[in-house]
Amino acid sequence: MIVKAVLTIVCLFSIGGSANRCTGLQPDYTHQEKLDSFIQQVMTKYQIPGLTIAIVQDGDMVYAQAFGVRNLDTREPMKPEYLFHMASVSKPFVATAVMQLVEQDKIGLDEPLITYLPYFRIDDDRYEQITIRQMLNHTSGMPDVLDYEWDNPQTDKGASERYVRSLTGEKMIAAPGERWRYSNMAYDVMGDLIAKMSGQPFEVYVKENILNPLGMHHSTFFYPETDESLRTTPHIWETKPIVSKVYPYNRPHAPSSTLNSSVVEMTNWALVNLNRGELRGKRILKEESYDLLYTPSADIQENVQIGLSWFIRTYRDETIISHSGGDRGYRSYFGILPEKNLGFVLASNYDRTPVESIVEGVLDILLGHEPQAPKPSIVDEFVSVYLEKGLEAAKAHYRKLEKEAADEYTFGDRELNGLGYYFLRDNEVVKAIEIFTFNVELFPEVGNTYDSLGEAYMISGDREQAIANYRKALELDPSNENAKAMLTRLGAQVK
Repeated sequence: MIVKAVLTIVCLFSIGGSANRCTGLQPDYTHQEKLDSFIQQVMTKYQIPGLTIAIVQDGDMVYAQAFGVRNLDTREPMKPEYLFHMASVSKPFVATAVMQLVEQDKIGLDEPLITYLPYFRIDDDRYEQITIRQMLNHTSGMPDVLDYEWDNPQTDKGASERYVRSLTGEKMIAAPGERWRYSNMAYDVMGDLIAKMSGQPFEVYVKENILNPLGMHHSTFFYPETDESLRTTPHIWETKPIVSKVYPYNRPHAPSSTLNSSVVEMTNWALVNLNRGELRGKRILKEESYDLLYTPSADIQENVQIGLSWFIRTYRDETIISHSGGDRGYRSYFGILPEKNLGFVLASNYDRTPVESIVEGVLDILLGHEPQAPKPSIVDEFVSVYLEKGLEAAKAHYRKLEKEAADEYTFGDRELNGLGYYFLRDNEVVKAIEIFTFNVELFPEVGNTYDSLGEAYMISGDREQAIANYRKALELDPSNENAKAMLTRLGAQVK
């Protein structure tokens, strides 16, 4: 199902009621039919419940569409103004808030975190060296969050500081500044930093100093204050998409993950970042602050670097500054192409939506190329046989398709890995071990397959097998800090 936006209404929503900016919107937008067709094709192939997308070009919102439904049970059509959990797309808002406080001389980027939060502790003396800049570009050496406790949320004002004070047993995964490692924990700690340096709760500070000035009045990091009439429902996969019983919200993890916004309001975020801090006569950051935000400060992999929170890469020779997000029931993506004065945002209420592939297809259309529709995952074929006929039949079916239909499906170690974690999430540990073991058979040189199998054995209580698989994961990938941490947790020597 495609639900098309009424463009004049969308424009009113996007700019807070000022209709004089609607002149840039044209119902016959050049790429509209191609975008509609491509996205609907992906929606059908992946059984995606709902998805919204908006695009800005040369200072105007030129496209805003909604596809599918808000909730699979009610079948209510999706609308572009509906709110989504934006997951890690939240992080650049944190970086912007930090930079505002840097401009006010309340925070120094190269000052140690403990200068501002003296009660911050990690079980490693090196924590005292962690700087704000290192937290922003994920080189702090801090570990990641293992459990967001979405099913046991806290909502009170003291949640952020309590979280910071609870980290005393955590272990560093590297020396500060030594290497890049993504850390949601670092961003959650910066929420408390912003609160202490501004004198306001993190969510209130961002609302008053970023969201409201940009006309993003329905957007918030505090889920309880979202407008119920605009909320969407998260969907997870249980051999098919279903409504999630849990919404991903927990106040200690607001900074890293819990922005709730619509693609329509996020177009204002695109415009202010393309304009380097200014929108409709209001400035949220000095222009020179974007030289820090957008300048690569750490290498991640070939063609991917990071500034302060923002990921920077090229696609078809165009520079893209972006951030993606994914949590239980949601996927999202936000990107700008400064040289094209172009920005776009995508949000889906399904955590198996192939966002990165959709983004590449959208970019192809916008840049004048034919998009390649994502291939369906081999998992859907595999799991149907697995649940009906058992493991051996499913393995045979997998190998048959791999041989005869390799161009029709997405194969790779990540495909079955995700299925294994689905079974782990539902406490079907035996099934998870079977899937992870088959993945090891298929990809014996990929360290992460052993890491996942080690986790399943650890949960099952088989310490010996857990240790053996974590050691194999570390042998294949000596940089695997999770394997090191798990071996330490299991009381095993890290070789």
